[in-house]
Amino acid sequence: MNKIKVAVMVSGGGTNLQAIIDSCKSGTISHAEVALVISNKKSAYALQRASDNNIPSAVFTKKDLGSQEAFEKAIISELDKRHIDLIVLAGFLSILSEDFTRRYSHRIINIHPSLIPSFCGQGYYGLKVHEAALERGVKITGATVHYVNEIPDGGEIILQKAVKVNKGDTPEKLQLRVMKQAEWKILPEAIELVSRELLEQGGNK
Repeated sequence: MNKIKVAVMVSGGGTNLQAIIDSCKSGTISHAEVALVISNKKSAYALQRASDNNIPSAVFTKKDLGSQEAFEKAIISELDKRHIDLIVLAGFLSILSEDFTRRYSHRIINIHPSLIPSFCGQGYYGLKVHEAALERGVKITGATVHYVNEIPDGGEIILQKAVKVNKGDTPEKLQLRVMKQAEWKILPEAIELVSRELLEQGGNK
């Protein structure tokens, strides 16, 4: 069966990457395969996860390459080389330019740890999102998978899942619950959904 080739872009531990890999193995994701992992941090544990699962990986840093333009050019070159159809941002802590997002219109998706439009946009990432949710006193939070455009967290929503905020939650406790109950479930579901749509539209590039 023809499968969509996915590149997962990460900056840290890669727990969402692991959820994707596990979902490919279990068959939850059956219309896509992880063909590449890209990180902008040489120390990202996600690279070890890629290695453990025989997935090719590459590291590009703005510091090494000197500019945003050179950084994105190197990423594009690697994506083209691997014939990537779909890009998944799974904790990738680097904003991509409008030129980049336009190039891959409706071929980049992102997981965000809140129910967009709450606690999203520039500056909202990682624990900061959960800190803001607790500070505001919301009773329900969650996660969102959305298409990526030139506006941070501004693209069309694909899937969302709500998670209850418990009394006595810390940002760390809430982060873990949102990961387990929402992120690790809806990100694989969204990849499968989008991959099926891409195949129906004419498949791989």
